[in-house]
Amino acid sequence: MVIPVNPELAPGLYLIATPIGAARDITLRALDILHSADMLAAEDTRSLRKLMDIHGVPLGDRPLVSYHDHNAGRARPRIMAALEAGKSVVYASEAGTPMVSDPGFDLARAAVEGGHGLISAPGPSAAVTALTLSGLPADRFFFAGFLPQGGSKRKSALGQFAAVPGTLIFYESPKRVAAMLRDAVEVLGGARPAAMCRELTKKFEEVRRGTLEELAEEMAGRTLKGEIVVLVGQGNSGTVSEIDLDSALSEALEGRSVRDAADIVAAQLGMKRRPVYQRALELAKARE
Repeated sequence: MVIPVNPELAPGLYLIATPIGAARDITLRALDILHSADMLAAEDTRSLRKLMDIHGVPLGDRPLVSYHDHNAGRARPRIMAALEAGKSVVYASEAGTPMVSDPGFDLARAAVEGGHGLISAPGPSAAVTALTLSGLPADRFFFAGFLPQGGSKRKSALGQFAAVPGTLIFYESPKRVAAMLRDAVEVLGGARPAAMCRELTKKFEEVRRGTLEELAEEMAGRTLKGEIVVLVGQGNSGTVSEIDLDSALSEALEGRSVRDAADIVAAQLGMKRRPVYQRALELAKARE
């Protein structure tokens, strides 16, 4: 069992990263902070209590406050009052790093605006863990979080990320990942290298690698459970010929508006949207 060194904490809000699976992935510093803070706040108090029990960190008579998207407005004043009183407060999301697709942003911003210390104890993050396992370039990457649920909105969002010069990282629900991959094939192009990481650091951890099209076909026939990270490699930024552009636009214009066709083709070919949209307008007028 790890025995905390029990440092005395300066007043302020401490953000700690908690394990995304394996309980032993917590850092020694995070355990020290949990042991010594005057107040504890968590997205899921039951998960935090369980983690503390595993590592032998007693709660004692310290307050443990629930803080998540649905009660933030009610819970934040109590936490801010503790900071105003010169207390040390620790905040933990249910799993991973606070504010990385997890609650905590409004609380951290309020602490900064109130002139209080904001301290981060880094640790586990599903996005970075998946990136290291994906086999995709990690020198430049963009974390996009969760995409919109609706098909058209999801495609539009994917189009915005198409020209990003680096690996794309998305969080996704197991119920929606097959549809997300289908849309990614259509918008980003099926030849892009990709990876699907599921249940990271847990017993049934799984990493699938291939092209977007290969992953979409594989996931279409599966029922998945657990938390999922989808990663997509950078698109081809080579020069696109006018013939290739017109061919792609002609196909995309079938049954779509000029705007939607331009978004899809610009994303597929890694081109700026404005010239693609202008050419799409010309082709659409020529069809009339």
